[in-house]
Amino acid sequence: MAASCCSNALFSLPRYSHRRNEIVFASQLQPGHRFGLSFRVERKLSPQTSGYPLRVSCLGDTKAPIVTGKSWDKLILQSDTPVLVEFYASWCGPCRMVHRVIDEIATDYSGILKCFVLDADKEAQISEDYDIKAVPVVLLFKNGEKRESIVGTMPKDFYVSAIERVLAS
Repeated sequence: MAASCCSNALFSLPRYSHRRNEIVFASQLQPGHRFGLSFRVERKLSPQTSGYPLRVSCLGDTKAPIVTGKSWDKLILQSDTPVLVEFYASWCGPCRMVHRVIDEIATDYSGILKCFVLDADKEAQISEDYDIKAVPVVLLFKNGEKRESIVGTMPKDFYVSAIERVLAS
């Protein structure tokens, strides 16, 4: 079962403009709002192609290493240091905001806390094991057991407070 995003969609799907020969991203947001997202087209489009096949991917993903089902036990459950894992989905806008916070935390707590990200759609079994129904979700582990769970997009201070509680326990 695919995880759902914790907020409403911020962006509509891209559409191809025949007149200007370009891709247009229509947004429901007011002009001037920026989220630091950049897009690239995977394949050049030509007006002669019927259906205009298009693949758009969002750049600027997290710097935290990706954990998979194969590496879960070794990296998370058998870790000597506390671990933070963000469950995300590639299509989730709020997850990208959490990525930035996790990157800052990974830098701030380097050597004290390990930070990882896990694609909830690709690793459905792990998501199911930890009852992940929506993304983003951040779980904190210490000595192989889950200690804290944070659902949704929160300010950095919220994550730091949870981390401090886990480190103190």
